[in-house]
Amino acid sequence: MPKKRSGGGLSPTQQAAKFLGVSVLAGAVLAGIALPAVGALGLAAKGSVESFDELPANLKTPPLSQRTTILDADGGQIATVYSRDRTVVPLKDIAPTMQKAIVAIEDSRFYQHGAVDLKGVLRALNKNARSGEVAQGASTLTQQYVKNVFVEEAGDDPTKVAQATQQTIGRKIRELKYAIQVEEELGKKKILENYLNITFFGQQAYGVEAAARRYFSKSAKDLNLQESALLAGIVQSPSRYDPVNDEAEATKRRNTVLRRMAEVGDISRAQAAEAMKAPLGLKVSKPRNGCITAVKGAGFFCDYVREVFLTDPVFGKTREARAKVWNQGGLTVRTTMDPQAQDAAQRSIKDHVYKSDPVATAATLVEPGTGKILAMGQSRPYGFKKNETQINLSVDQAMGGGMGYQPGSTFKPIVAAAALEDGMPANKVYSSPYRMAYPSPVAACDGKKWLNDPANPAKLENENSSEVGPYDMKEATAKSVNTYYVQMISDIGICPVTTMAKKMGVERADGDKMPQVPSIALGTQEMSPLTMANAYATFASRGMYCTPVAIESVSQRVGDETRKLEVPKSTCSRAMSENTADTINALLKGVVEDGTGRKAGLGNGRDSAGKTGTTDERYAAWFVGYTPNMAGAVWVGDPAHKRKMVNITIGGQPHDKVFGGEVPGPIWKDMMYGALEGKPVESFNTVHIPDGIDRDRDRGDGDGNGGGDGRGDGDNGGNDGFIGGLVGGNNNGGGGGEPFPTPSFSIPEGFFRGQDNGGGNGNGGRFG
Repeated sequence: MPKKRSGGGLSPTQQAAKFLGVSVLAGAVLAGIALPAVGALGLAAKGSVESFDELPANLKTPPLSQRTTILDADGGQIATVYSRDRTVVPLKDIAPTMQKAIVAIEDSRFYQHGAVDLKGVLRALNKNARSGEVAQGASTLTQQYVKNVFVEEAGDDPTKVAQATQQTIGRKIRELKYAIQVEEELGKKKILENYLNITFFGQQAYGVEAAARRYFSKSAKDLNLQESALLAGIVQSPSRYDPVNDEAEATKRRNTVLRRMAEVGDISRAQAAEAMKAPLGLKVSKPRNGCITAVKGAGFFCDYVREVFLTDPVFGKTREARAKVWNQGGLTVRTTMDPQAQDAAQRSIKDHVYKSDPVATAATLVEPGTGKILAMGQSRPYGFKKNETQINLSVDQAMGGGMGYQPGSTFKPIVAAAALEDGMPANKVYSSPYRMAYPSPVAACDGKKWLNDPANPAKLENENSSEVGPYDMKEATAKSVNTYYVQMISDIGICPVTTMAKKMGVERADGDKMPQVPSIALGTQEMSPLTMANAYATFASRGMYCTPVAIESVSQRVGDETRKLEVPKSTCSRAMSENTADTINALLKGVVEDGTGRKAGLGNGRDSAGKTGTTDERYAAWFVGYTPNMAGAVWVGDPAHKRKMVNITIGGQPHDKVFGGEVPGPIWKDMMYGALEGKPVESFNTVHIPDGIDRDRDRGDGDGNGGGDGRGDGDNGGNDGFIGGLVGGNNNGGGGGEPFPTPSFSIPEGFFRGQDNGGGNGNGGRFG
């Protein structure tokens, strides 16, 4: 039996047998002879087919995966993403020297032979036998193209790639049959074009256009002789002949190509000699793939667009089907992102919060009445280094975000909207004491009731001891009086509030159901900035809620054709009456005019409204606000829910305590100024809200020390632990209710979500 060489390769005799087998096989195919079963030839191997005639008649050529370009609303490029960096170009846009170089080195008789080159097989057989190694291959350019089609079809599945490239007789038979079909159907020029567009050139570059831009920062049509020779030489072994990592080996290979071009008469020997003296002349462009390369700090918006594509059924019935379209690429995705708004958001964030700060901020802007997401930014950039993150702090967990953040008193306007829809007058007065026990029972959905524990009742209190009622709705909203809003939700019941929240698209960031507990009036359920911005856009659009959208249009290049894909549309529905929305607008105008959000008011004749929020232990602070034509939410806090914002420096500014009106408010104000510059100045539809009480009485409005700047936008309770729960409406004596959590008790999982490390927000937490 022939011995293997010391290097482990096949001996010259074995090489001869191998190539003789291929030549005999090729001859049989070309003669039109149906091969007998492979097993009968003693050639059975894993993956081999049973006979030539049993193969499918047509080669299924998958569309070549290409880069996808993501654009903003004005058509400016945000980022390019791809599974394979490829730009398909026609043959006329590939330099003639490149066409000649690849043919000379890979298949010099390409234009003389058919799908299989018997002369080439015999020549390779002879040369390999004499050299003792595989110095020259026998596959034609057409066969190589077919093999690349198999690899392309395999995608990134390593098992399928291995099957597509395995050295078996079965694969060779398939390759031969399809090569014959391709030659008949496409012709030489189209095969060459397809080959140059599908082939891998190393350095993440698929196809000659991507390769030209990667190595020389130019288009394939502008390649010169030596550049063309270098690229043509890489194809045989992209890792071995990588010019970036091994210039000497790449130079030797380039010169081999140049000599071969001279041998076949494509260039003169003098031209070859001159080109060999030239340096490689690399001008390498680094691969720029993915949302990490996005401009204007829009990496997270880019990532959100990808998540929308992968999760929305409009792009495919299953996630696998959608991922296949996305990975195939060739897409041009025009988004809703307003470059002016995105610039303004990132600029304001950068001015107020540093990426190295112990806390972070996230901001989102949406367009009322359309659901279009205009901007999305955060202080910690998109990336993998220190003070960077891949978590989109603006969105829900299912869309690449975190678990969300308690919105505090920014939830109160939703309670007010539910009460107004329920028929409550806008000047409703409640006693609103500084401290009180939660009223009990409180009606919940499905005829159930929430009960306080009579033995150890839960209590709550306002931010300042000077905040003592009675209050009407306007003043209670401006000062963010907790006891007023708990009395309100106790009066109307919990179900109208959760129903209103659902109509406004307000759901927990983790996807869990909102619990039927009265503390939701104080913003105890974790939400995302996008959720809150879009909810407030409902007020701005006079009660019409529109689902958020990020994609305007998608087109896909497949071969020589471009087709438009269907995209998700915003669905708008009436969440509340126009009168209710207009009343909320009047209430929230008061917040920025003379309430806790004064530092966020826009002024300059532009109507604005909004609400502050500060959570228990100051783990998070918010400002959510809007004008008639733009709504935005700003959250500031520790994404890990560990750092309290007390005695803290943010953006170079020290703070004893962080309030929603002090850090998020100014971020929102500067962001809106920039985003709205040059935009129409619109006004709210005004509703007069009569005073419910005499506002001239002395009630000692003040700050936390009993003085009076009214900055405190929350309340301070939660010190009295208790057990509370839901009971059936007809169940006398209650029972069966789940425990109601406060910071004093361990929290039963699944009933209520608070913050960790002392930040558990029960019915008595601090929310402002």
